[in-house]
Amino acid sequence: MTRRLGGAAVPPWAPGLVVAASAALLAWLVALAVPAVPILTAAVALGIVVGQVPALRVALEGVLAPGLRVASRRFLRVGIVLLGLKLSLVDILDLGWVTIATTVAVVGVTFVGTIGLGRALGLPGHQPVLVASGFSICGASAIGAMAATVRARDEEQAVPVALVTLCGTLAIAVLPALWRPLGLSATGFGHWVGAGVHDVGQVVATAQLAGPVALAVAVVVKLTRVLMLAPLVAITAAVERRRSVPADGAHPPIVPLFVAGFLAAVMLNSFVALPTAVREGADLVQTALLATALFALGAAIRFDELASTGWRALVVGLTSWVLVATLAYGAVLLG
Repeated sequence: MTRRLGGAAVPPWAPGLVVAASAALLAWLVALAVPAVPILTAAVALGIVVGQVPALRVALEGVLAPGLRVASRRFLRVGIVLLGLKLSLVDILDLGWVTIATTVAVVGVTFVGTIGLGRALGLPGHQPVLVASGFSICGASAIGAMAATVRARDEEQAVPVALVTLCGTLAIAVLPALWRPLGLSATGFGHWVGAGVHDVGQVVATAQLAGPVALAVAVVVKLTRVLMLAPLVAITAAVERRRSVPADGAHPPIVPLFVAGFLAAVMLNSFVALPTAVREGADLVQTALLATALFALGAAIRFDELASTGWRALVVGLTSWVLVATLAYGAVLLG
């Protein structure tokens, strides 16, 4: 239902979208004030905090809900497409076949292992595959992409988003503390961070402590993991088509449109010399869209509603975090 403000029609999604965009701007200011806190992590955290305030829930679940849905779905998908412009096949190939192979293996083993553990512990619905996507690929962005593919409810994303945000934030403090005790060079540390930390922003915040060389390696390794989003989404969609028939009879596409757009962006960036202004503009828009979307996802989290399955989800999340970090360290030693 369209509202009117001062005689002008206001779309029902406008209030929620304005709030989410304002929160993204606040997250950007937090990231500027505290460089160790990535903007996307700050955006999710703000959403989680807002979602726990009882007085705000009437608005979150009422007048703001349509706009928050637009942010958490459409904005997220467009942001994932633009994320492809960060990836270049040339940069990935420069890593060498050993690093590429071990990175793919880390993603695959973590993905399958986390799904198995989640199902063994009885996580409900699509939560096992969503947790697995977040921890093995690229954090909350991967959770949103996989949720769209398996048609998970917004509520099912709450636990995975909270877990990946918690563990990714812990990684910013824990991994640098282990850098020298593990005897890693700056390059090795960057490889470890890129292969073992979830969100791109969290990777940057962690790896930059070891200098520009570590940061460069970490970003390329991390984006190699991001590229795994497309095949894993396609495989999961194919499995879903075989396992169940949706109520409306319409199966999800094996390669969703936004994933095809993501791959197209990767190809464009790999074979076309894009102007610096275009790259920087796309990066700014992508960050703004994902920050807006992740605030909306965070605002859907209700800790009091998670109490019944919270401990099982926490066990799965922490185990997956340790698994991916351990496998990533092994990959560094092999490389």
